[in-house]
Amino acid sequence: MIFLCLLFMYKIVPAQLTYQTLYVDYDSAWTYKNLKIIPIRPKGWAGPARVVPGVISLSQGLANGSVVVSERGSAATENVHWLRINNNGTESVYIGSGEIILGGRQDRMVSKDTILPPSRKDQYIPVMCVEEGRWSNKEKKFQYSNYADPSLRKVLDKSKNQVLVWKEIASQLDKSSVKSPTLAYLAHRSEKKYTPEQDEYLRYFTNAFKTDSSIMGFVCMSGDKVIGCDIYAGSNLFYGELQPLLHGYIEEAIRFGSTPVIEDEKVKAYLNPILTDETSQELYLKKNGKMYKYKEKVVHITSYAQ
Repeated sequence: MIFLCLLFMYKIVPAQLTYQTLYVDYDSAWTYKNLKIIPIRPKGWAGPARVVPGVISLSQGLANGSVVVSERGSAATENVHWLRINNNGTESVYIGSGEIILGGRQDRMVSKDTILPPSRKDQYIPVMCVEEGRWSNKEKKFQYSNYADPSLRKVLDKSKNQVLVWKEIASQLDKSSVKSPTLAYLAHRSEKKYTPEQDEYLRYFTNAFKTDSSIMGFVCMSGDKVIGCDIYAGSNLFYGELQPLLHGYIEEAIRFGSTPVIEDEKVKAYLNPILTDETSQELYLKKNGKMYKYKEKVVHITSYAQ
C-alpha cells in the first residue's frame, strides 16, 4: 500500500521546484515587526493544491501518537548521535534536519532529512547534541521542540560538525545574554522576556497562512537581508512543517533581526540562482543550502542567508 502511495505521489508532484512550476507571490507578503514572509505558490495556484500523499510530518506523527522517539540504547557514548524512531502508523513520516527533540539523556537536533515508512522494526535517525553540558544515565521524557533557527540550521547542514554546532549555540546564548548551566540551545525558549513576543508573531503568521491552503514554501526576511527559504514538493508537507519552521524564523527575527527594509529586487536576486533551473539550483544549494531527494525526486529545498 505504501509503495503504491509513493508511486502515486511521484505521478502528481512535479519533479522540479523552479520558476517553471512555482510562483513567488511578492504582492501577498506579510510583515510583522522584525519578520517579513513572502509565500511561494504553485503556478496556477487557483486550482487543486499539489500534495504528497501518504506522508506526514514528524510533529504530526508525534501529536497523533503514531510515532515514538526513544534513545537507541544504553548511555554509552556511541549512542549519542542516534535516536530510535518507531513509526507505528499507516503513513510514512518526513523528518527534517534541524528539528529538535527535547529530553532523553540530552537535547538533540536531527542532522539529516529522511522519510521513514511504517515499520514494525526499529528505525534510527542521526542527530547532534544541542545541550553540551548534559549526558546522563537518567532519561527525561522526549518532547518535540520545533526547528532550530536558520543560523543554527545553516551551521548544521553545511558543516555536519558537532563542535561547530556547539560553538554556534554558545555564541547565540552569549549574544542573547541567556544563562544555561548545560549550554542548552533551548534555554532561550524559556526566557520570559521572549515568550509573549514569540506568541504574538506566531498568532499573526498562523492567521495569515490560513487564507490559502495551496502554498508550498516561503522566503523570510529581516532587516535588509533574506534569512532563509524553505520549499516543499507538496502543500500538505509545507503545512505540516509550517508551525515548527515559524518558531525558528521568529526566534531569529526577534533576537538578531530588525524592521524589514529589503527591496523585492534584492529578494529576486537571492532567489534567481535557486529557482531559475534545476542545474543552477543544485549547484547553488551545495554551497548555500541543501536539497533532499527521495527516489530521485526533490522533496524539500532550503536556502540560508548569504
